[in-house]
Amino acid sequence: MLFKRIKEIAKRKKGMSVKELGLTLNLGENAIYTWKKSNPSIEKVEKVSDFLEVSTDYLLGRCALNSITNEIDLKDQDLTLTYNGEPLSETDKKLLLSVTKALIAEHDHEFGDEQTHTSESHQE
Repeated sequence: MLFKRIKEIAKRKKGMSVKELGLTLNLGENAIYTWKKSNPSIEKVEKVSDFLEVSTDYLLGRCALNSITNEIDLKDQDLTLTYNGEPLSETDKKLLLSVTKALIAEHDHEFGDEQTHTSESHQE
């Protein structure tokens, strides 16, 4: 979970690879890759979370919500969406994502707000 989230967030937010992130933070070229099999110190996790502007709990998979930016990725496989206290099925999650995309596209078309959304937000 930790490595996967770091890799995804580094690419999305900073446009960097895990290797570049490790070098930028003076952790070492392959340091973050080793976190697939071993646990880093909390100081190193905090250093990464501060740089990526996400909470340590989010990186560690303790919460689906990035409490620093209040960001939720509807495509996050680890995210549990509920309605009336019951988890949504995979079909319902896909429907929710499709409806959200359609609403964004309709808004963009109506108001010409293409710059407010990245092209990735329109992809599945």
